[in-house]
Amino acid sequence: MKFSAWLDRHRRFVLTLAAALALAGLSAAISLPIGLYPDASFPRVRVTVDTGSQAASQMVLAVTQPVEQAVRAVPGVVNVKSVTSRGSAMLTVDFAWGTNMPTAMLGVNAALAQTVPSLPPGVSYNVLQMLPNVFPFMAYALTSPSVGLVKMRNLAKYQLVPLLSGVKGIAHVQVQGGDTGEVEVSADPARLAAAHLTLTDLVNAISGAASLQSVGRIEDHQLLYLLLTNNSVSGVRDVKNIVLRAGPGGVLHVGDVAQVSQGVVPQFLGVDADGKQAVTLLLYQQTGSDMVATAKAVDKALAGFKGQIPPGVSVSKWYDQSTLVLAAAGSVRDAILIGIVLAAGVLYLFLRNGRITLLAITIVPASLAAAVMVLSMAGLSFNIMTLGGLAASVGLVIDDVIVMIEFIAHRSGHPARGAGRFWVLQAGSAFLRPLTGSSAATLIVFVPLAFLSGVTGAFFKALSITVASTLLASWLLTALVVPLLAATLVDFDRWTDPGQNGQGWLGRTHERLLNRFLTRPVLLALPVLGLVVVGYLSYSHVQTGFMPSLDEGGFVMDYLTAPGTSLAETEREMREIEAILHKDPAVASYSMRAGAGFGGDLAESNKGDFVIRLTPLSQRANIDVVMNRIANEVTAKVPGVQIDPHQLMSDELGDMTGTPQPIDVRLAAADPAALEGAAQRVAAALGKIQGVDSIDDGVVPAGDAIEIHVNQARAAALGLDPSKVAAILQTAMAGTVAATFEGNNQLTGIRVRAQGAAGLNTTQLGQLPIPTPAGALVPLSSIASFSIASGQPEITREDLQQVVDVTARLNGTGLGAGIAEVKKALAQPGILGNGVTYTLGGLYKQQQIAFAGLVRVFIAALLAEFVLLLLLYERFAWVAAIICTSLLSTTAVFTGLFLTGVPLNITAMMGMVMIVGIATEMAIFFVSEAQHLLETLPPREAFATAAANRLRPIAMTTLAAILTLLPLALDLGQGAGMQQPLAIAIIAGLLVQFPLVLLALPVLLLKLTKARA
Repeated sequence: MKFSAWLDRHRRFVLTLAAALALAGLSAAISLPIGLYPDASFPRVRVTVDTGSQAASQMVLAVTQPVEQAVRAVPGVVNVKSVTSRGSAMLTVDFAWGTNMPTAMLGVNAALAQTVPSLPPGVSYNVLQMLPNVFPFMAYALTSPSVGLVKMRNLAKYQLVPLLSGVKGIAHVQVQGGDTGEVEVSADPARLAAAHLTLTDLVNAISGAASLQSVGRIEDHQLLYLLLTNNSVSGVRDVKNIVLRAGPGGVLHVGDVAQVSQGVVPQFLGVDADGKQAVTLLLYQQTGSDMVATAKAVDKALAGFKGQIPPGVSVSKWYDQSTLVLAAAGSVRDAILIGIVLAAGVLYLFLRNGRITLLAITIVPASLAAAVMVLSMAGLSFNIMTLGGLAASVGLVIDDVIVMIEFIAHRSGHPARGAGRFWVLQAGSAFLRPLTGSSAATLIVFVPLAFLSGVTGAFFKALSITVASTLLASWLLTALVVPLLAATLVDFDRWTDPGQNGQGWLGRTHERLLNRFLTRPVLLALPVLGLVVVGYLSYSHVQTGFMPSLDEGGFVMDYLTAPGTSLAETEREMREIEAILHKDPAVASYSMRAGAGFGGDLAESNKGDFVIRLTPLSQRANIDVVMNRIANEVTAKVPGVQIDPHQLMSDELGDMTGTPQPIDVRLAAADPAALEGAAQRVAAALGKIQGVDSIDDGVVPAGDAIEIHVNQARAAALGLDPSKVAAILQTAMAGTVAATFEGNNQLTGIRVRAQGAAGLNTTQLGQLPIPTPAGALVPLSSIASFSIASGQPEITREDLQQVVDVTARLNGTGLGAGIAEVKKALAQPGILGNGVTYTLGGLYKQQQIAFAGLVRVFIAALLAEFVLLLLLYERFAWVAAIICTSLLSTTAVFTGLFLTGVPLNITAMMGMVMIVGIATEMAIFFVSEAQHLLETLPPREAFATAAANRLRPIAMTTLAAILTLLPLALDLGQGAGMQQPLAIAIIAGLLVQFPLVLLALPVLLLKLTKARA
């Protein structure tokens, strides 16, 4: 049975199945989760280790090195990097892509558990896999002119956190900022000495008195009772009344030797929102959850809780990643709709039939719906890659439909033929072989992408699955549904194909040019050579990058003040920056942290960041313009503060791969002492390169320390030793939490410290009274001397070797050009110094890895196309000719990128891989027709006729594809820039492949056919 007869007999089944697939896809689209990035398991684990206040050099020897060696032995580890500062270390452990990360996490935890017992007492650690959801996706701020920071933090911690943690899709909620209440016992050293008590006695007395503990059980009257000793306190008054001593002289209470008051836990962290002290809530998303639905549920939960918020407290949202997702989705939706409308215009322009146009356009949403069903089955989500893939697929889907419709119209749209259902289905059946071959040519280039690893593989697998499933659905619908709908909806007996009325301007121009080239093939040499030369020159001058940049609608501005700057001084300097932000019309709101970073990571009091939300894109300039304007004004008006503005999403991606900055010059030396000077020279050299800014020499000194040297002889004469003095100072200065008590569903600490110690300055420190065992008080200066110790810089190590990373960002220059200038600067004599070597990391290293992988994919795609073409035509010469034209079309990609000023990045290279398939698909349409005509016509006439026959469908598909990709290429709307390089690459390739297939390929095949004869 012929295919056309089978299709006619089963038309109800075929049409019903197609409708069911489309409806299933529509249903899947409603339930498919929405996120920003594809869900990917990044093979990176972050380990944070805390020990208190050890010096960095001591920390490396006692803690960092043993931990490094332990995790380095975990199976699958490829790299270990550590950054050690005063009292803490952060290690990043990299595994190979494809590693089973839950198993790897177990291995890291097991290695640390075995190592911790051999480390100094008090070591704590945390292990975290780097995933997109390790960063907040929403954030709120609580501010009030009348309600204190303690009450606002309690509101956030004990009411809002439980409320929001119950929202579907929320992993956890973190509270940042505000104050935690406690009872402060400020002991008077003189009164303590008079009572022959010490701070330690006071701590022990409070600890023993304010207690609640189980002491056993008894049975009585057939009941079992729990015995509790309950001497717990409930507030300041109870603490004052704790008995220290009782005797003939009376009862001595805590209140007799100390001032007891309500206080707050000491902290070195400040949080502001729009210039007001704030408590912030950072919300983290569960892996695989729907970001948009979760954000809406959070807003709904807070709206329902609004009546329980105390008067005067304002809750405002200052960060919401879902708005970018919605903006990107809206931009892609608009691009698809605009593309469909433009493609419909092309169809109607050439065929002049509304029903044929409607028929063709119907296939597009049906193909997209079927692709969405595949995404749902594959466990993928709507994100910037899958949505971009759907938008990019529209032009390819239209291609399939157009060539089938045009072929049917060409065969059936003639008044003398008496078309009817039979001729329409016969035409569809006759075109099945070239349609299958051309669709396979486009699909086959996505096979090698399945073997990509790294960031490129993690991102573009989602895009390739989307495009491939859309094309597969398009092929099935075009082969099966389009002929049936055409036979049902279009009356070909009454409709006349406009192409039957003779050649138009395009046909006459093509015929004239083709005849000239067929007669004198040498005339083709000049334009082909010009194409190659222009492509090479464009390749030599086009900027390069890694990932396309998006306008995220906001950015982060990290800052760094002078080492050792106090929190109060840091906040004062930040108020100057806040004044700049208040005046900028593009700034909608902002939040500021001092002594911490967005996401909750702690830092020194001289470090912090701003998260700045901008007004809608329609009301401001491009985000790069706004960032540069604010950065320049801050640099000019707030000297001494180093800033690093960057968009958050790209920086998060860099953190997950360990390469947040574009430029990372990693210095190493046999003598670590040479690294600091080399780093400073390298940073100075980078500062002279135009377009390089936000330079960090990698030398991060901690603040200065006052070292107290206890004179052992003097201390021993008074019954003291250095350890006892240190314990006294610890309690006196920082305080000791002697006990906790329960109240209002929370635990409150009781902190004991020396009266006035918190406000001492460096000159008053020597007068701090130190109690002796004999009951006397002596000034600290009588038994100790003081010195200022400069803060040690952070120590960075990679694979057990000390290194320094000099990092920088690029502004207005491409990654390739910037790195070339960096290499020139580093080659200058005296920059590195003797024994110092460097390697380039950062986004540049990731770019090189990605480019190498995509080049392999490109070669594999060419080989796959070669095999497919050989299967179709069984002629090496013809296959080589087709591959040559496809390769020539890729040279236009560099020209298109150069003319539009868009960098060559991994998205553009993805477009280059796709253009190989699209160009080959276009060539198959022509060659299949020529192969058929060669059976009855001489070679020259066959190739000329085939080119003429395929002129209209190829022109239609090329124009429709370009128009459908045009909204993406123009980067219309916020968040649409991810697919812009891909769209430009495909458009440029199509513009060149069109004349290559219809003019150069016929000439080349004719020469090869004659040579074979």
